[in-house]
Amino acid sequence: MKAYQDINSDSGVSAYEYGDDWIKVQFKHGGIYEYRASKIGSAHISTMKRLANSGDGLNAYIITNPDVRDGWSSKS
Repeated sequence: MKAYQDINSDSGVSAYEYGDDWIKVQFKHGGIYEYRASKIGSAHISTMKRLANSGDGLNAYIITNPDVRDGWSSKS
């Protein structure tokens, strides 16, 4: 996984990795969540990838979008 930049030092996200139609997000206080386009839609996946790469806003995006927050496919 790639370390999340967290440019404002205010995120609950610590790392991420992604493929064509999925993204995995590791949170500082609990687990790695996988999100899939088949469950939450490709628009959400694209936005999450963009935010992950920018190092800002990924945690806020996840917690403020119920479809994303509750739409993870697996947790480890």
